[in-house]
Amino acid sequence: MGEQKTRAVVLGGSIAGLFAARVLADAYDDVLVVDRDTLVGVDSARRGCPQGKHINGLLARGQEAMEELYPGITEELFADGVPTGDLSGNVRWYFRGRPVVQQDAGLVCVAASRPMLERHIRERTEAFPNVSFAERHDILGLTVTPDKSRVTGVRVQRAGSDEEENITADLVVDATGRGSRTPLWLADLGYPEVEEERKKIGLGYVTQHYRLTRDPYGDDLSINPVASPELPRGAIFTKTDGNRVELTTYGILGDHPPTEQQELYDWLGTLATQDIRKALEHAEPLDAPVAFRFPTTLRRRYESMARFPDGLLVTGDAVCCFNPVYAQGMTVAALAALTMRDHLHTGAAPQPRQYFRDLARDAIDPPWDMTHVVDLGFAGVEGERTPFIRAQQLYLKMVQTATAKDGAVTASYMRAAGLVDRPESLMRPGLVLRVLWNLLRPHPRRATRAGSAPAPVRRGVTAR
Repeated sequence: MGEQKTRAVVLGGSIAGLFAARVLADAYDDVLVVDRDTLVGVDSARRGCPQGKHINGLLARGQEAMEELYPGITEELFADGVPTGDLSGNVRWYFRGRPVVQQDAGLVCVAASRPMLERHIRERTEAFPNVSFAERHDILGLTVTPDKSRVTGVRVQRAGSDEEENITADLVVDATGRGSRTPLWLADLGYPEVEEERKKIGLGYVTQHYRLTRDPYGDDLSINPVASPELPRGAIFTKTDGNRVELTTYGILGDHPPTEQQELYDWLGTLATQDIRKALEHAEPLDAPVAFRFPTTLRRRYESMARFPDGLLVTGDAVCCFNPVYAQGMTVAALAALTMRDHLHTGAAPQPRQYFRDLARDAIDPPWDMTHVVDLGFAGVEGERTPFIRAQQLYLKMVQTATAKDGAVTASYMRAAGLVDRPESLMRPGLVLRVLWNLLRPHPRRATRAGSAPAPVRRGVTAR
């Protein structure tokens, strides 16, 4: 009699679920991805992915992790018409109203729309012969052993059917996003309440796609005025696949962009640069403006739980939902998959509590702590501003101010923001001295464009 096959079931077929399925495919005989949407062959925004119509950024560290999981996928995306550049050298950033000095930092930017990126990742995951998809299935709950110490599978129901199905599994991975029901399922099983950390930011954003008749970018990939305490409005205006331009503009604490077309154009005129508003004078809208609201960030502290059932892991937004302005979600989902892989390589069943501790330390804590400091820089965001946080905010302001004078500071800052370097890299003595020196020297005189902030300056490739 042959050895019994092993099976892992992934709940949710979005990018976090696909990354998880990829690493599970190396450790289990069968991997089944369950989702309520149709997935295979879809190349447009899905109903189950409401942010699919908006810009979804993949940070440089996310691109590295994606390439590690799917060798060659980055070049496949570029061959399919996805623009690219350097996150530090080919993006026109504006911090605190000032344009930064641009300098290449070896940070590959993949300017794919969400549907394009998801399709390529899904097709590469589908290519594994032991991966399959259960589409148009509602997820009803978990099945467990009589003593409730181990998850043994999941209960599902096919759309249009009245019958429940039980899918047995050696491991279940919840990648269902912010609306994850794992906390409720655990409570029903008698496990402690999952500690949750929330921060109200009142973010709202609007997205629209265009075809430009005149190129405002030059060698640049994107124009990104970043919201600041002085002006809590920002935007990302980027080239993307299909020879289109994708705009997402945002405001926090209830100051949200409008969806009426002329009012949206007027809103864009209030940003730190007039480049976007002027570019859209030579643009054809390809769709209507679409709004999205993101009231609070959310982190579920599974790493703090004293008890947790075997046979269950959680990943992606189901663990931590970042402020989407910082584009960290997909990158952290990729890093979570790498963490999961580290807990599968021996062939033994993963230990959930060890996985959650490593996930918190290696993937979530650095970006969560960094953006927590940034969010609390906005006076209306509630939260304790300890002396340590205020000191971090002051230094961050100094770094951002120095980026307007020194491309090397820009490159270092963007390597940290891109999660390639840890945030503490910004405290290297040499960089601290460089920041202080730039604060003391006068701001360089630069030519300005009519009606625009001073034009960004580009320097050579020195910070790879």
